[in-house]
Amino acid sequence: MFNSTSIFDNRVLVAAFLAWAIAQVSKTILELFKQRKLALGRLVSSGGMPSSHSALVTGLATAAGRTLGVASADFAIAVVLASIVMYDAAGVRRAVSIQARILNQMIEEAFQGSPMAEKRLRELIGHTPIQVVVGGILGICVGFLCTR
Repeated sequence: MFNSTSIFDNRVLVAAFLAWAIAQVSKTILELFKQRKLALGRLVSSGGMPSSHSALVTGLATAAGRTLGVASADFAIAVVLASIVMYDAAGVRRAVSIQARILNQMIEEAFQGSPMAEKRLRELIGHTPIQVVVGGILGICVGFLCTR
């Protein structure tokens, strides 16, 4: 009834979440060097370099392809999922980030000095294409390393 293997024996799952974790830690370290302060909130936030969403799904797809074969349905599903997530990160979510930045500027100018001007929309939501590509490369590398 019980299988003696651990969830940590699932190399596909480990590759995906390890790629995500490396991306999140990388963002935190980059933020530390840029802002000269430790922002632990970056460990769980979205947006920034590299894209942890891209790292997660490309790590998943790479590991699935290497362990189950590139002709498997699992790999096909992972590639389609990765494509959607990466397109969304650089497209829709990026547009939301730009709109939030513009709205914040407009609210700040229109309501200067009022409590309304202090309420801000989150601006760091999406990714630039390069952030998505770097996250994708990170995920592919981790996927290969976890399935050697």
